[in-house]
Amino acid sequence: MAEWHRTFIQNLLVPPHPQRGRQLSKESTAFQCVLKCLNGPQIKQRVLEVLSGVEYHLRISLFDVTYRHFFGRTWKSTARPAKPMVGEQPRIIFNEPVYFHTSLNHPHIIAVVEVVAEGRKRDGSLQMVACGFGILRLFSTKSEAPDSPTQDRRLRLYHGTPRALLHPLLEDPVEQSKYMTLIENCHVLYTLKFHPFLKAVFHLLPENFLVSGLQKIPGLLPAHGETNDALRKPRLQKSATWYLDNLLFNLYPSLEKFEEELLELLNHDRLREDGSALEGKAITIQERRLHVGVHNGLLFVQKPQVVVLMPESEVALGRSGTLSRKPSFSVKISSRNQALVLRSRIHLAEMVNNPAFAVIFLLEYVFNAPSGVEGKGGSLTSLSNMAYMHVVRWAVWSPLTEGSSKKVVTLPLRGGAQLNPAHCLVYKIPSTSMSSEEVKQVELGTIQFQFSLGSEEHLGTSLGPSSHMKEEPQHSKKPPPSPSTPLLPQKLSSAQLSPVGPGLSISQLSASPPLTVRSLSARAPLPTQLDSQLSTSLKTSQGAQDDLSPSSSSRIAHLEVDLSQRSLIPESSSAEQLQEMPFMPLHAPIIMGTETRSSGSKLSRASLVRLRALGFPEILDQSKQPAEVVDPSIAVNFNPQKEEADVLQSNEIILQFLAFSRVSEDPRGMPWPKTVFFTFQFYRFPPVTTPRLQLVKLDQPGMASSSSPSHILVSVNKDGSFNKESPGLQLQYLVDPVLLKPGEQRWFIHYLAVQTLQIDVWDGDSLLLIGSAAVQMEHVLRQGHAAVQVSHELDVITTEYEQDTMVVSGDITRPGTVKPIGVHTLVRGRLHLTLANVGHVSEKKSNDSDSLPPSRSRIISSNDGTSRFHGGSLLSHGGHRAFKNVAQARKLADVDSELAAMLFTNKQEGSKVHQVTSQEAAATRKRKLERMMAVRRQESESNLDLRKNHLLAQHNVQTQHSRDLQIIDAYRERTKVESITNMLSLVITTHHTIYATMGTAEFFEFALKNPHNLQHTVSIEIDNPELSVILDSREWRHFKDATKVHTPLEEDMFHLHESCTPQLYLRPKEMVHIPFKYQTFCLDHNVMMQQCPSECRSDKVPEATLPWKSSEIPTKSIKVSFTVSSGKPIAILCVNVEYQPHVVDQTFRFYHPELSFLKKSIRLPAWHTLPGAPVGGMPGKEPQIYVRCSDPNVICETKKMGPGEPQDMFLKVAGGPSPQIKKFFVALYIDYWLATPIQIWQIYLHSLQRVDVNCVTGQLTRLSLVLHGTQTIRKVKAFTSHPHELKLDPDGVFMLSRNGVHDLQVGVRPQRSGNRFLYLNLVDVDYHQLVASWLVCLSSRQPVISKAFEITLPAGCGKGANKRITYTNPYPSKRAYHLHTNYPDLLQFKEDAFEVNAGETYTIGLRFAPSNSAGMEEILIYINDHEDKNEETFCVKVIYQ
Repeated sequence: MAEWHRTFIQNLLVPPHPQRGRQLSKESTAFQCVLKCLNGPQIKQRVLEVLSGVEYHLRISLFDVTYRHFFGRTWKSTARPAKPMVGEQPRIIFNEPVYFHTSLNHPHIIAVVEVVAEGRKRDGSLQMVACGFGILRLFSTKSEAPDSPTQDRRLRLYHGTPRALLHPLLEDPVEQSKYMTLIENCHVLYTLKFHPFLKAVFHLLPENFLVSGLQKIPGLLPAHGETNDALRKPRLQKSATWYLDNLLFNLYPSLEKFEEELLELLNHDRLREDGSALEGKAITIQERRLHVGVHNGLLFVQKPQVVVLMPESEVALGRSGTLSRKPSFSVKISSRNQALVLRSRIHLAEMVNNPAFAVIFLLEYVFNAPSGVEGKGGSLTSLSNMAYMHVVRWAVWSPLTEGSSKKVVTLPLRGGAQLNPAHCLVYKIPSTSMSSEEVKQVELGTIQFQFSLGSEEHLGTSLGPSSHMKEEPQHSKKPPPSPSTPLLPQKLSSAQLSPVGPGLSISQLSASPPLTVRSLSARAPLPTQLDSQLSTSLKTSQGAQDDLSPSSSSRIAHLEVDLSQRSLIPESSSAEQLQEMPFMPLHAPIIMGTETRSSGSKLSRASLVRLRALGFPEILDQSKQPAEVVDPSIAVNFNPQKEEADVLQSNEIILQFLAFSRVSEDPRGMPWPKTVFFTFQFYRFPPVTTPRLQLVKLDQPGMASSSSPSHILVSVNKDGSFNKESPGLQLQYLVDPVLLKPGEQRWFIHYLAVQTLQIDVWDGDSLLLIGSAAVQMEHVLRQGHAAVQVSHELDVITTEYEQDTMVVSGDITRPGTVKPIGVHTLVRGRLHLTLANVGHVSEKKSNDSDSLPPSRSRIISSNDGTSRFHGGSLLSHGGHRAFKNVAQARKLADVDSELAAMLFTNKQEGSKVHQVTSQEAAATRKRKLERMMAVRRQESESNLDLRKNHLLAQHNVQTQHSRDLQIIDAYRERTKVESITNMLSLVITTHHTIYATMGTAEFFEFALKNPHNLQHTVSIEIDNPELSVILDSREWRHFKDATKVHTPLEEDMFHLHESCTPQLYLRPKEMVHIPFKYQTFCLDHNVMMQQCPSECRSDKVPEATLPWKSSEIPTKSIKVSFTVSSGKPIAILCVNVEYQPHVVDQTFRFYHPELSFLKKSIRLPAWHTLPGAPVGGMPGKEPQIYVRCSDPNVICETKKMGPGEPQDMFLKVAGGPSPQIKKFFVALYIDYWLATPIQIWQIYLHSLQRVDVNCVTGQLTRLSLVLHGTQTIRKVKAFTSHPHELKLDPDGVFMLSRNGVHDLQVGVRPQRSGNRFLYLNLVDVDYHQLVASWLVCLSSRQPVISKAFEITLPAGCGKGANKRITYTNPYPSKRAYHLHTNYPDLLQFKEDAFEVNAGETYTIGLRFAPSNSAGMEEILIYINDHEDKNEETFCVKVIYQ
């Protein structure tokens, strides 16, 4: 502690003027001032005669001109002697940097530089003499502001000392005052500039604290190099986290006597100041706070944490109500319980291994003092009380210098008139004249706590020397940790683990903390008011009911009034609380090994018989034999060699959608669709949207199994009818190796072995997403069989979000254990699907353009036969010519468009020439021309003038032709050089074709040879940024190893020019291999509108959707030029890029309000569980997962939390207007160079109009939505995802007029409390197109429960129960009431509405439905008035045993 105390005493600051402190604080500005030298110091001769060994030093202080106030800390340089210069004035070299930061950004805040001479008197004492001062403007508006370029400046000095600035006659600008006298030929050279690097240490340096870069700052590492300037580029010491537990204050002689004496003194002072006493209005203690912070001797590193202390007597007795103590407390407690304790843990994350770092404890009391005088303002209420705070004791602890080896630390408390880090007055040390005999024999008191360096210690461990924790009641101890809830690293501040201090108002400070929901065996005390209210209600219900027994108040959680939104976890178990994620909401993936993964099971034998009898198409192999049936419950032993050796290399993948069944777990209120359609994407084929399929219910006599199919799928005709004779939908995909890239057959087999096919199920009428299903495709691997088929029963799952901020519990590294809190998954149905794979003999390779050309080698050479001059016309611009060197003669105007624009004849006749498209058309035109010429000949014979005109027209045509010939000749001469150059460039041009997919890097090397006998510096110019030269040798080696390319690798091969153009040096006739990489992430992200697919669709996938065809990105050509310093190319590489579709591994759909940003966080699974991860893993390390997005307008990134911690992907997407859908792709990598993605995710963002609704459960809330008509008249209907909670008017089909405005009335009656999302769609019923869509953000709260009951029913017997309760009309008039419940499937009313006369009692009949399983449900009964407003709410706890 000595080091901290020395640092604290030596670095005290003078605060700014109080008026400056009241101004709005601005961002602090950091400065660096370097005092270089002092020229011409002047000192009186008589002083030199008295002093010996005279040296000079500089001082800098901050001064406020407005208030004439020095503040901050004065900096002093080292003393240096004056060096006499021959023929020049003496000069003193300092070169010391000074750093500081201030938020007082005002022109009147200046820095004062003082020159001081010091020397020894004859008696040896040190004498200092002021030699002048200068004024340094920090926030000047002139050109010499600190942000101007750094240059040496001169600071003029004035006679006197800086104390002259305190004179009242000096006014700003001080430099122009007549009282200021300049010192001739004397100045200081300096530089002043902003220093942004200092912002990193603002938490270690106080504001207005001037410090040299040579001074040691606690918390900073020493500087590198010879300058020893640690603040030029500061480096922070590594911080550690310290935990303080079981903290308690002992105030002697006892807590009660200490507080009595403190209150007595305060009341005495108040009486002396006011002159009269206020009877019954004495000062009381409102709260006891503790400020805990880390101090480095200069300031608190972070703002101290504030927690609330409680007397141990109140903690032991469970008194969590009042915070103020009365001296007349009658219960006797032993002296060992007289302490202030903290029940939570304090965690200090800013501790540094430095002896100047210390932990400061400030004990602060909040007092409540009544204000006003009786008789003046009437009666005083609690709102008129005034609260103020005083620090009564403080303590300091340096862990590195005292007690660091002890686990339990005891420190003495301090007080009185001492300097303290809070810079405030502290309650004085009690003297013997004002204290009792007990106080005379004790000191100020002690603070005791237990500390640790991590969160691995048990928080419930009691202190060894302290016995007060051993007698703590049983209910305050921490329960044992649950094996299903792993302990996560705690990063919660102490303010989250204990009652909040200064963030609450005084009225909130006096409120009781909320009660926690405990187990049924532990009876929790209720507040007085609520307890009396409940007891009255329960007594009333007992007198009126014989059938139901009222429940205990501690056994129904709804009976506790929610005073705040604090956690319901017991306070003593803070070590097991899950850490709240500090980022965006988490979306639970569907097929990534989490709880939302769709599970599949095999069909029962009865279901198979039922489906086979319905007439679904039978799957046959090429020998017309039924395909072999595979059991999906048996794991597949995948053997890739067996697949490669199979004679039937062509695979025909068949998908049969058979039936869709409803499950008993389908939540109430969810609509069951009449028609459905499916969306999915198989392999690299384009996404498929199936036609609408009708759900036809089956008659199942004697079949009560829930797993049997209930509705078969039938295709819908154009007229809306359906044919039950041809059920199901069958889709076929033909994957032939001939039609794939060489080697892609192995990729396809691996895709079937590891990937999961995700299928989205949609309501064909409402266009609402029903859910998603996922199926493993490994069972369609034939493994030598001619054909295989497998039948699945897939759970269709939907996800509901109930909170805006979600966290995840469970082991992230284990598949199937992630449970997002606030995310609920519901099983909506079961999809009956059959997958099959029929083998075929691969066809012979043809010259069809649909087949891909053979892939070229990874090494491209200029002499591989792809670059040579083929001859031909100079006007054929580049490219390959046909193999036959024969071409049909064409007009020049048809060959060159630029020349055609210059010709006059072509403008007149060119259009007619191009109209001749066939021989028949040419013959017809010739016949018409001959007929016209004959008519003109007859006219010319009869009319001589017409003949002359004809001759004149022919002459004009000849003239135009002659002019066109001259233009053609001049044009050919002008373009001859360019055309010949382009033709000759074909000799050095090499063509290479690559087949690229989104996110995958295509690597190849180009063998460049210097054809000259001279060395050259070659520049590589590329006209497309997607193709780049690999400059990093590590990346080059990575791609070489991945592609098995064995060519030389050179370090530092390229030099980047100023324009970032890579250059390399070539010796004469030398050949080098230049690595290239092509990678694209850009796709066509067209905004689409959601609509149902067309009704007519072929079962077979058309040829236009083959996997190697991509309609999103056209083929492009990239030119790479290798030019020497003279600008002439020595080689040209033309890269032709053929795009191919990519595989989609995962599909996400987000629904978000329109025209707003979607911010999501997706927790990534363990990398080794991803299907694309390398087999065998990467031993010894866990790689970082990287992401890239196909849309540059989407922000996508990942962050590594730490070793063993899960990784999260962050998304930020801008949504468009409703009902647009935005689609983009995200590629995941585990290699740093982003070579090949292990997963590609497809993400849809549905933009919806947002509607916020705040309501009460069980009560009807009405709102109106405005509908705007489109350009045409439409027949529309509104659909909702929760029809039992959302009522629509009109609820049927209605006409939406053209460009009209309509109102859609919506009634919301939530059945459970919380925050949820409901969906509302407006659909065109004729074209099945989405017209408008709304996202209803529902926030419902639970009504206050007036009565509670409990009933026990037998489970599994199939019998319900009839009960009754009574309700009395409290009004003086007749009233009508309506009954509702939150569980309509468990409780039914005899009458849903009734009327009661004034003061009469009505008996409500209840019918409870039977339950097949044991459990407990809390059913709410809402009694609403005639306006559907909630009058009362009853709670019935039903226990099924």
